[in-house]
Amino acid sequence: MTNETADIIEKAANTAGRIRAEIGKAMIGQEEVQEQVLIALFAAGHVLIEGVPGLGKTLLVRAMARTFDGIFQRIQFTPDLMPNDVTGHVMFDMNSSQFRVRRGPVFTNLLLADEINRAPAKTQAALLEVMQEQQVTLEGKGMSVPLPFMVLATQNPIEQEGTYPLPEAQLDRFLLKILIDYPSLEHEHELVRRVTGGQVGDSLDVTAIEALVKPESIRKIQAITAGLRVDEKVNEYAVNIARATRDWPGITLGAGPRGGIALIRCARAAALLAGRDFVIPDDIKAVALPALRHRIQISPELELEGQTPDQVLAALLDRVEAPRT
Repeated sequence: MTNETADIIEKAANTAGRIRAEIGKAMIGQEEVQEQVLIALFAAGHVLIEGVPGLGKTLLVRAMARTFDGIFQRIQFTPDLMPNDVTGHVMFDMNSSQFRVRRGPVFTNLLLADEINRAPAKTQAALLEVMQEQQVTLEGKGMSVPLPFMVLATQNPIEQEGTYPLPEAQLDRFLLKILIDYPSLEHEHELVRRVTGGQVGDSLDVTAIEALVKPESIRKIQAITAGLRVDEKVNEYAVNIARATRDWPGITLGAGPRGGIALIRCARAAALLAGRDFVIPDDIKAVALPALRHRIQISPELELEGQTPDQVLAALLDRVEAPRT
């Protein structure tokens, strides 16, 4: 690593650390969740955040949005939400006798798709194009969204009434599926103290979070992340993990090629957060569960036994040999 490259990596890692510290002003605990969201941001991917209500999913997105001076939009997904409510539409202006484009909330840097599984499949599908191609087609014309662009979708795994499961094609567009769990005892004490400390209501304040960087700086970090070195053996390791899911006992549907791609992209971001300009096998392992848990389906027999995709993937990772040099 040259001195110039080392300086660039160090600056990018420091920026990531400052962003994480700012998010921590509003969000108590959940350090692993915060790191995984930053990995997705620097890898230029989208995330699906799953957890029961009240764990701070929306707060996390709002806090991150304030750390860089970009555009933030929120869509509350409901059963009556229409695709045009997401992407926008072309309307006829009677005053000017011309057609006018009304851009939807997807024209933003950070899009919070809150409770995405409460909208029907046709509305969920409105995000497919923009998540993959960073553009929206209205009346046959492609319109680009601002960059960087990131969708952060949330869903509640408990309630099934009035929900529509995300189809595989939609799930595959998410770089990571992040599980957010209950806080530790210490963090829950701090959460209760802070929320009930003389303020009205029960929401945590994000106004103390400072905007640290511009959207252009995030794009530069994304470009740096994409250029980090990946040894051929590490690349083969990622591919071997993805391919192993396709014939692993108990997995009825394995990860496609996007699985291996996601592992490399996320591992590069993890290496950047660690201040390295190269990826090691441990980076692959560190991101394997959030990168693959939504890309596989386990058999009904394993589900009846109480096993989860994470447990199956953990066993698989133990069996796939990692490069030693």
